[in-house]
Amino acid sequence: MRHKKSHVPNRSFRVADQIQRDVAELIRELKDPRVGMVTINAVDVSPDYAHAQVWFSVLVGSAEDSEAALNEAAGFLRNGLFKRLAIHTVPTLHFHFDRTTERAADLSALIAKANATRAKE
Repeated sequence: MRHKKSHVPNRSFRVADQIQRDVAELIRELKDPRVGMVTINAVDVSPDYAHAQVWFSVLVGSAEDSEAALNEAAGFLRNGLFKRLAIHTVPTLHFHFDRTTERAADLSALIAKANATRAKE
């Protein structure tokens, strides 16, 4: 008796989480010097699993260079995912520099400046 596969709403989150972990490991295998010290912050997988938006930050290196190198290596990284993921469709990877941490630092600096100005008055 075959069981009908039930639709699990958390499945896409589990897949995205697994992609995030696997891509982080696979990036270490890249020999491209343009890829700096990269952290994978988030992965959003499309409902049909055809595409994954991968958001990263850079501790050391150029964000633009890292983004270009990661997108050029997307095919290699996707092939690595084929070997690791137990899903039929492995998404095409699209890398984007995540400016969230950059914006958070800018906001913190602005708040500190405003508080310092207020303290003087």
